[in-house]
Amino acid sequence: MTMSQTRSPTDAKAHLSQLVARVSSQHERVAVTVHGQPAAMLVVPDDLEALEETIAILSDTAMMRALADSAVEIAADELGDGAELAAAMAARRPA
Repeated sequence: MTMSQTRSPTDAKAHLSQLVARVSSQHERVAVTVHGQPAAMLVVPDDLEALEETIAILSDTAMMRALADSAVEIAADELGDGAELAAAMAARRPA
């Protein structure tokens, strides 16, 4: 994501088509303010989805524990070679 812009509701409304095009093509964020305070954000749906997925992972203690365990295994070089790792990943995929 790139830096965000700040716009008043009047300015955002007057330039909505251009703002949407820029947000869509450049992954910019636009904050719409009310009385100088951010009240809404214009973001690309993929960026919002990525943020929501990150929050879900960070909120899942079992997932965070599994990631930490994986980091330990990687650091200890317990994963074997690439072929062994690929086989292990394939075995974990749901049918």
